[in-house]
Amino acid sequence: MRALFLHPNFPAQYRHIITALGADPNNQIIFGTKYERPEWKIPGVTKALFTPNRESAPETHQYLRGIESAVIYGQAVYRMAEKLKSMGFVPDIVCGHSGWGPTLFVKEVFPDTPLLCYFEWFYNAKGSDADFDPADPLTVDDMARIRVKNCPILIDLYSCDWGISPTYWQRSQFPPELQSKISVIHDGVDTTYFKPDPDAKLVLPNLDLSQVDEIVTYVARGMEPYRGFPEFIEAVAYIQERRPNCHVVVVGSERVCYGKSLPNGMSYKDKMLAQIPLDLSRIHFVGPLPYGQYLKVIQASAVHVYLTRPFVLSWSMIESLSTGCLVIGSDTPPIREVIQDGYNGLLVDFFSPKQIADRVDEVLDHPNRMADLRVRARETVIERYDLSKLLSKQLQLIEQVAQKSRPTSGEQISSQPVIA
Repeated sequence: MRALFLHPNFPAQYRHIITALGADPNNQIIFGTKYERPEWKIPGVTKALFTPNRESAPETHQYLRGIESAVIYGQAVYRMAEKLKSMGFVPDIVCGHSGWGPTLFVKEVFPDTPLLCYFEWFYNAKGSDADFDPADPLTVDDMARIRVKNCPILIDLYSCDWGISPTYWQRSQFPPELQSKISVIHDGVDTTYFKPDPDAKLVLPNLDLSQVDEIVTYVARGMEPYRGFPEFIEAVAYIQERRPNCHVVVVGSERVCYGKSLPNGMSYKDKMLAQIPLDLSRIHFVGPLPYGQYLKVIQASAVHVYLTRPFVLSWSMIESLSTGCLVIGSDTPPIREVIQDGYNGLLVDFFSPKQIADRVDEVLDHPNRMADLRVRARETVIERYDLSKLLSKQLQLIEQVAQKSRPTSGEQISSQPVIA
């Protein structure tokens, strides 16, 4: 098989897929990307760089800057694909992440090649992330901007031969009349890597908590309201007041990845620490970590708190469950697809720091009662999110689309979870 993958970052959601395809010498795999990331090398996979010739212009209408940027990305990929074609490379399938624009014009280069798009999110002003916080109401300007933001995604929905989305919640955000064109297959978690370690002790290069039994963890790409960072910090104040031996470890960057930044340039970490007095000797901001160190954190965790608006579900939550973490999650749709309260984790009101702290107490005060939840957490991942099962389904879908034998309308590769 000849396959072209498209994503601004390398290897992104396609890491396991291209690793499997690249291992077969009969395949020719090219990954078109904006950021080469030379530290990432995958045998059998060739990188092809696309370079946008400019950014969207400041004078462009604010609603249209995302569209303009997507078109510029699409043009860059078109130039890259034309070069590949001139060298004799015509793929059997193109797989690309929809939204940023790389997939927009690939059909103009390879009109007979099937396009399989990764559909991560469709923007809605009502009923999901945008209007979730009653303290931050949307303006008409916000709603109009959100509507227009979907233009590149809608073009891909029309142009692609098939689509894939990682969760049923995420697929449900897309227009109902087009959801039947999207299979639901999660990216998968390597359960042989993310596994429990009953003897785990948390020791990082600049942090030794090997003598601490009560470790509460929080992981997110950025410290931001979308992932409940302000509410978590408020909860930490209650936790520290009640539990003098408890330590908190925060993994992630001091930046905003999703949602609005503060207008004064301050980070949410600085804002919350200025507002909420904490014992800074018992809360540890360790920044983003390499996989090996991140694994140690969640294996040693006594309680893992994962909060999110109704938005894209993070890999970190599934990975934490896979290690047997006791996850306290916000009672929001993406988490309810995975966690049933009292069965394989615990759910809390996103906006209630006190309830978060109360449930942390519940876990730490009753470790034996929580043991079955930890076992079922891992069982849930092995049953529904195990990479060894899902990778074969992803490859099966790619093969089907490449052969122009796509799934029947409405057919899904993975069955929807049913929780009693």
